[in-house]
Amino acid sequence: MLDRIALKLVKPAVEAAAARLSARGLTADQATLTGFGFGMLAAVMIAAGLTAAAILPLLVNRALDGIDGALARRAGATGRGAFLDISLDFVFYAAIPLAFAALAPAENAMAAAVLLAAFVATGTSFLAFAVIAEKRGLKSTEYPSKSFYYLGGLTEGTETILCFLAMCLWPQHFAAIALVYAALCAMTALTRLIAGWKMFD
Repeated sequence: MLDRIALKLVKPAVEAAAARLSARGLTADQATLTGFGFGMLAAVMIAAGLTAAAILPLLVNRALDGIDGALARRAGATGRGAFLDISLDFVFYAAIPLAFAALAPAENAMAAAVLLAAFVATGTSFLAFAVIAEKRGLKSTEYPSKSFYYLGGLTEGTETILCFLAMCLWPQHFAAIALVYAALCAMTALTRLIAGWKMFD
């Protein structure tokens, strides 16, 4: 829901950073892999109880996730790069709830499982829509810079990162935050299923 606004706001900074990093020889794939490393570091720190400190590598992960796309557009986007980017994004998204479950299994495990199930629903509906849209030659007018058809929803990348930040700031409320966000993700999955059912009729 907020991605279009967020992308417009950060685009100048992202493009400037990509220009500087490209001049130093950084490739899009390298940015993707480096960002993934920071994301996994954040997950490890959360599991170790360093939730507030994990915010920094978490934000670096998200920054590089934007920069890798800008780098790809400068050098020429590839299918391999898009595949690597989205695949590692989903691993990162799963790793954060899992880390909170490891931090406090008795309190967090069930809520983490519910959130992960909701992530599966949003992720599969998102990717399934993209596959069929690609086969039909459809292009997203709302997110034209994306490598594939990006179907938005109530819970997109921006909302997910805000959710993760709230969890890191208030880890004692992880279960409540996770369950509320899981409900919102379920609504997103439902709207995507309805959109696909209608568009691909």
